[in-house]
Order: sequence, then C-alpha cells, then structure tokens
Amino acid sequence: MILTKILFIILIIVCLCFYILYVWDFALILLIVMAVLPIIMFITTYITKRLITVEFAVKDKSVPKNKDFPVQLVVTNRSIFPIGKAEAHIEYYNIFSNQISSFDLYLPIQSRNSQRITFQLSSKFCGILKIRSSYLNIYDPLRIFRFKTARNIYTEVTVTPEAHEIGGIVHYTDRVNEESDIFSEHKPGDDPSEVFDLREYNQGDKLNRIHWKLSSKKDDFIVKDYSLPIDVPCSIFLDLKCYNDGEMTLPVFDTLVESVISLSQFLLENERGHSVIFFNATQSRFMEYNICSPSDLAYLINELIASVRDDMFCQPPDVYFAENPLLSYASFTFISSSYDTKVLDHIEDNIDADFKNAVIIINSVDDISKFSSGYSNLSTIPVVVGRISASIKDIDI
Repeated sequence: MILTKILFIILIIVCLCFYILYVWDFALILLIVMAVLPIIMFITTYITKRLITVEFAVKDKSVPKNKDFPVQLVVTNRSIFPIGKAEAHIEYYNIFSNQISSFDLYLPIQSRNSQRITFQLSSKFCGILKIRSSYLNIYDPLRIFRFKTARNIYTEVTVTPEAHEIGGIVHYTDRVNEESDIFSEHKPGDDPSEVFDLREYNQGDKLNRIHWKLSSKKDDFIVKDYSLPIDVPCSIFLDLKCYNDGEMTLPVFDTLVESVISLSQFLLENERGHSVIFFNATQSRFMEYNICSPSDLAYLINELIASVRDDMFCQPPDVYFAENPLLSYASFTFISSSYDTKVLDHIEDNIDADFKNAVIIINSVDDISKFSSGYSNLSTIPVVVGRISASIKDIDI
C-alpha cells in the first residue's frame, strides 16, 4: 500500500509538471482530477467504514470437543459504496489458556448488502472457546487508504467434555438415607417402605416378609423383597484450583473435568445418586449439585464450565473443609491436580466415609514413580493427563 501511495504522488507531480509545461485545459483538468481523487477515495471509504457492522453467527453455542463446527462472520454494509478488498483478522482461544490461534479472511463487501463468510473451528479441549475479530481492514478502490473497523467483536462457544469408561466397584453400604424416596429399579434391599418384588418363599427367608393375604390366595408362601435406597450420601469433591500455569494448564483442566464427569456417569450407570462439590468462581462460593439422572449430569457440565473465570481463580479445598468440619459420607472421592499431603491427611483423618479416594491428575507416566501413598484409609489414584480410562480401572466407590 505504501508503494501505491508513492506511485500516486509521483503521478500528481508528473501532472503538475505537465500543467506547467503546457497551458492546455486538458492539463489543468488532469491535475485537478489527480489531486481530488485521493480526497474522494478517503471520504467515501471513511463513510463506508462508519456504516459497516460486523458480528459472528454460531448455530450451536455448545459443541463437543474434537468436532468441527461452523462459524459465520456476518458483514453488513449500509452505505452505497462497495469495498473491493477487505481483510478480517480472526483470533480464537480457550479462555483457560493463553495460546491464541489466528487466521485472515479476505472478502469483497457489496453495497447495501450483508455477506456471510463461513469457516470451521474445533477444540481439542473442553472449556469456553472465544472467537473474536481483532479488526476488519477495508481499502479504497485505488488501495491508497486503509481503515480499521470491527475491533474486538467476539462470541463464545462452550466446548463440552467427554465421559470416559472407567472400571470399579460401586458399594451399597449400611448407611441409608431414611428420608430418601429414590429406590433402585434393579436391585433389592432392606427398606420396608417400598416393595421391590414379590416371589416364592425360599428356605431362610424371614417370616415377617411373607405376604399373608396373597399367600392365602395362591396356596403357597409369597415373600416381599424390599427396595434398595440409592439416595445414600456419596460425594465427589472437585478441586479446580490451577496448580500448573503453563502449556499443561489446559490439558490438566480438561482431564480434571472429564474425570469428574466420568465418575459421575459411572455412578449413575450403577444407580447411585451422588453429589458433586466444587468452587463456583462466578458466584464466589462452593456449590453442591445433586446428581440423580442424566439430565442432572448435563446441567452439571454446563454449570461447571460456566463457573470458571478467565483468571482461573479458585478457593483451595481446605477453605471448604474448614467451613464444613463434620463431613460424613458412604463414599467420598477427591479430585485434584495437586498431591497436597496436608489436604489428603485431612481427608483421611477427619472425613467420615466408608470408602475414600483421591484421584490426582499427573502430567506424564514418568510422574507415577514420584507418586506414593502412605494412607491406610484413603486410596490414591494417579491419572495421567488424557488417560482416564487407563488410569481409573479399579476404584471402590
């Protein structure tokens, strides 16, 4: 563009010399045209800049990771002047990372028209993907002037995590929530408030479980199987505090979120209602979400992603434990990216639970050798970043 300006200045100088050397009217007209033309280009392009609006259009605000999704850049020109060349600089990044990717889009802009340019994006990690137009450069037809507009126009897309298959045993302990009205549809239990099934009498069945009225009609003993409450106290605590600020921040965060989602789905598949606790930075407090159905889990995923601030601020778990000194569960699972012995000691010594687990996210397989557990009542499970299924294979929960 500088070369174009230099060339145009040279042309004006040539026209001026031509006017001095020749007294023809044509020389004067040519000089005036060459002198006025840049002014006209400047004014028309500036007016067009003021009448251009830019926005992003995204069909789905929530997309799965590792899947391409379309994004449209919508440019509306309300002026009567077309733009032959425009250049949009697009940037996108996960707000939980400082790694920014960018590319340029080139397009003409018609007068009194809206144009949509579609491009595809995807994300390897869950989180919130921010897409913004850093600027839109527009040029006059002679490429003499350039104006910037549409700075920092942006939209956000939530990239949802994936649940992974994990292996383990779900225990149904003697701890029962007597006020529960949620029962298993597949396994009998000992809660007399709800009948699970009726069957024929087997040797060893308790007499108080015989259904006498139905037995008298059948001429055989019919026994009642009671129901198994599944709303027993079972909790997962997710420590979202970022302990690794660098290129591993996003992979670690992704593994943290997918670990809690995978454990929650595993519990649901085994008809185990549970709660998930984490610090909600947008509300500046710890929140507890009860998960009893897939819809509850879907709601949890959205709340979890939306709760994290750009600066990754999070209260440490010992703040929650200090506010709640008397915690009692049938099962308690702690998930963190830090092997903090102070926190783990507190869980082993002060949290009352039949089964206690600490799932610790580590950067690589090499870190497993540094990972040791000296706890008798707390099972520690190292999870390598991105290898949830291979790491969580025999959890007792």
